[in-house]
Amino acid sequence: MAFDQTLTMAPHHRLYLYRSPRSPATSSDLPRSSSSSSSSSPRLIFTRRSSCGGGGAMAASGAGHPLRRRADGMSQLPSAARRIAHHLNAVVRGDSLASGESDPAVVPSPLFSQRALVSSLDQYREMYRRSIEDPAGFWSEIATQFYWKETWDPEVYAENIDVRKGAVSIEWFKGAKTNICYNAVDRNVEGRDGGKVALYWEGNEPGLDGRLTYSELLDRVCQLANYLKHVGVGKGDAVVIYLPMLMELPIAMLACARIGAVHSVMPAVVFAGFSAESLTQRIADCRPKVVLTCNAVQRGSKTIFLKDIVDTALGECAKDGVHVGLCLTYENLSAMKRDDTKWQEGRDVWWQDVVPNFPTKCEVEWVDAEDPLFLLYTSGSTGKPKGVLHTTGGYMVYTATTFKYAFDYKPTDIYWCTADCGWITGHSYITYGPLLNGATVVVYEGAPNYPDPGRSWDIVDKYKVTIFYTAPTLIRSLMRDGDDYVTRYSRKSLRVLGSVGEPINPSAWRWFFNVVGDSRCPISDTWWQTETGGIMITPLPGAWPQKPGSATFPFFGVQPVIVDEKGNELEGECSGYLCIKKSWPGAFRTLYGDHERYETTYFKPFAGYYFSGDGCRRDKDGYHWLTGRVDDVINVSGHRIGTAEVESALVSHAQCAEAAVVGVEHEVKGQGIYAFVTLVEGVPYSEELRKSLILTVRNQIGAFAAPDKIHWAPGLPKTRSGKIMRRILRKIASRQLNELGDTSTLSDPTVVDQLIALSDH
Repeated sequence: MAFDQTLTMAPHHRLYLYRSPRSPATSSDLPRSSSSSSSSSPRLIFTRRSSCGGGGAMAASGAGHPLRRRADGMSQLPSAARRIAHHLNAVVRGDSLASGESDPAVVPSPLFSQRALVSSLDQYREMYRRSIEDPAGFWSEIATQFYWKETWDPEVYAENIDVRKGAVSIEWFKGAKTNICYNAVDRNVEGRDGGKVALYWEGNEPGLDGRLTYSELLDRVCQLANYLKHVGVGKGDAVVIYLPMLMELPIAMLACARIGAVHSVMPAVVFAGFSAESLTQRIADCRPKVVLTCNAVQRGSKTIFLKDIVDTALGECAKDGVHVGLCLTYENLSAMKRDDTKWQEGRDVWWQDVVPNFPTKCEVEWVDAEDPLFLLYTSGSTGKPKGVLHTTGGYMVYTATTFKYAFDYKPTDIYWCTADCGWITGHSYITYGPLLNGATVVVYEGAPNYPDPGRSWDIVDKYKVTIFYTAPTLIRSLMRDGDDYVTRYSRKSLRVLGSVGEPINPSAWRWFFNVVGDSRCPISDTWWQTETGGIMITPLPGAWPQKPGSATFPFFGVQPVIVDEKGNELEGECSGYLCIKKSWPGAFRTLYGDHERYETTYFKPFAGYYFSGDGCRRDKDGYHWLTGRVDDVINVSGHRIGTAEVESALVSHAQCAEAAVVGVEHEVKGQGIYAFVTLVEGVPYSEELRKSLILTVRNQIGAFAAPDKIHWAPGLPKTRSGKIMRRILRKIASRQLNELGDTSTLSDPTVVDQLIALSDH
């Protein structure tokens, strides 16, 4: 078999990753580390600060509060993190932000910085410098805090991301043997944290809840792992998981990882009839031995019949010769009774009838660091889903480390991420990253505004949530419902807020900070992607001032660059295409079955770099401002306008709750600006308001950026994770209604029909 760096499907449906021969030109100069020995017995991870964790000499070098020292300490950083200028305006947290467009930066309070894992610019600068100059030493030192059955090769990492030098290849900790489930669960139990709550589960209906300690979680994971082994699932086999946000979802992911199976989690909270085709494509692509699902789920006031969707998908797959022999179905009594569930004898098995009968001890399958961990499918622009492949070792180290520092995690924290495990955010920052740190995680089954828009803050108070991570879409939606739904709850437990999924506009940032966080909680406004595996650019909450809407500076080991259309790196204050130099441990390794597409999409646009597909602006102080996908740039009469900039101007209007902007053909301008606008609850559509919105954009940006069309939108087409599906909006704006494509991943596909109905209003 040719070694072509393609994840290849063997006859028995096992997934293996074959690597191409290393090019000597790309590997001979890589740094080597002498600190790659592993311990013979497990150690608790992240129980104290290591030399990379903020203690010792590094912490001492950053003593003092940012307000009491010079603010130009970042001048020695690589171009990815320019200095903070002397004239940077700053206010101490505890004061509300101004409501104007020119916001002062927000500096951590002295007490927060004093207690933070990274407490100063100086400390960040030293850690970042080392991560760039000696990535092998930096990451191997962190990696030794995990358990490895066998250590890695002398070469900590090997890479070629330059298509001009041969096939793209990324490897971290190659040759090492480990298991991410063991590191995430067993080690916490063995470290006498078995009685600590691992998962709090909150059901759709208030009052329906549950919890699992780390010991109980280990028992449940082992039972499912033993069952999967019993039915023939082994190392390299694919398992499709199509479950809602029950505790069984992270349990299933961990059980697969424990036995070396490759899990592929599909977002399950969609409306019946819209997801069968999408699920069919994914099952046909990875050919799983088993599908895990449940009969139904309640999402708000609606019942979604998941098993019906699975039945349709499996039937379509069978027509094409792809047969799945087992559908393990969890009986979700709160949504549907067993007797009402359609059943196929010989294929369908009730989870509760078999899994609890298996032993609570299961041997760990030790896998190579570069063995596949999971496939996560994303929608491609061509309609064919992309199977993003992540491997085990580097992903484990990177997600755990980013979780720890980006949220300033402490062992006493209660953490809640509102995403679905079917998205990368749920993989990295609900299941793996938090549990690898021994965190207590809230898992919520229902809708964030059910039974009313105060549900999120009710959950925060109930579980004393300290870290709250969500999407700008949800933030804007809650803004629209008014402050009263927030302020009626205490929220005093909150200490760190987080944003993920898309750039957060400054007005939403300010509301999140002022209202939700009571002007005291720093916001980790994170930029990263399914492909990156973990957070890439983010504030470290205690280390430096924040600017509303900016992702600020790169995480350790990440070298972002901004390039022009010819691939030339831009220095200083600039705008352009966001690329990444060099690899990082959490990077994805290929697209399943299509390494050529992997190279063409991500590495050929700008040879020598990973191309993120996003635009970015770097301001005079070196802060990074993500401007959205580069295909979301509109060229109006020669003016290149980022859609995010127009959207931000629109939502600054007091009566606009949310906006999404796309470009359409214009016979005079080349492209025109088409804006979908959602109004604050109770505000009626009117011609006066339309003119007022356009005037707001003209005043803030200029006449050339004024929208040609305001399309009233009761809602926007969003995925479960809160991402706005702009490709659907482009088709509606262009009246290409027969080309809407796959809408199965939308949280509410009926929004599309509503938008079409309002096209001429």
